[in-house]
Amino acid sequence: MKKSMKENGNMPNEHLHDLMVDELRDILGAEKQLLKGLKKMSAEAENEMLQQAFKEHLQQTEGHIERLKQVFEHLNMKPRSKTCKAMEGLLKEAEEIISDFEDSPAKDAALICAAQKIEHYEIASYGSLATYAELMQHDDVAELLKETLSEEKETDSKLTEIAMSSANVEQTQPA
Repeated sequence: MKKSMKENGNMPNEHLHDLMVDELRDILGAEKQLLKGLKKMSAEAENEMLQQAFKEHLQQTEGHIERLKQVFEHLNMKPRSKTCKAMEGLLKEAEEIISDFEDSPAKDAALICAAQKIEHYEIASYGSLATYAELMQHDDVAELLKETLSEEKETDSKLTEIAMSSANVEQTQPA
C-alpha cells in the first residue's frame, strides 16, 4: 500500500489532516442523509420548477457521494461516513416546515427556505474542505471538492430564482 504524505511527515499544514478527514466523514454522512430529505421535499413541493430542482439536486447529491468516495481514494482511505448532526437538524426543521405549512400558499416558499439552509451548510462545508485540501497540497482532492462546491452554489442560485419568480410571489387568479 502506498504511503500517504502524512505518514511520511512531508505534508504541508499537516495539522489540518485529522480535521479534514473528520469533516469529510461528516459531509459524506450529510449527503447520504440528504438523499432521503430531497425525495420528501420534491414530493411535497407544488411548484413544478421546484419539484424539478429538488429532483435534479437529488441526482447531483448521488454524484457528490461518488465524488467524496474519490476524495477518500486519493487520500488512500476507506470512505467512511458519520452521522451529521447538523444535517439531521436541518432535515428535522424541513419536516417541521412541511407540517406547519402543509395547507398554506407559502408552502413552497417555506420549502425553499429549508432547502437553502441546507445548501448554505453544504457550501460552508465544501468551501472549508477545499481550502484544507489546497493548504495540504492535495490538488486533486481540492479540485473534486471545488467541483461540488460550485454545484452547491448553482443549486442555491436556482432556488433563489424559483423563489423570486414564483414561490415567494403571490399568484393571482385571472378574473
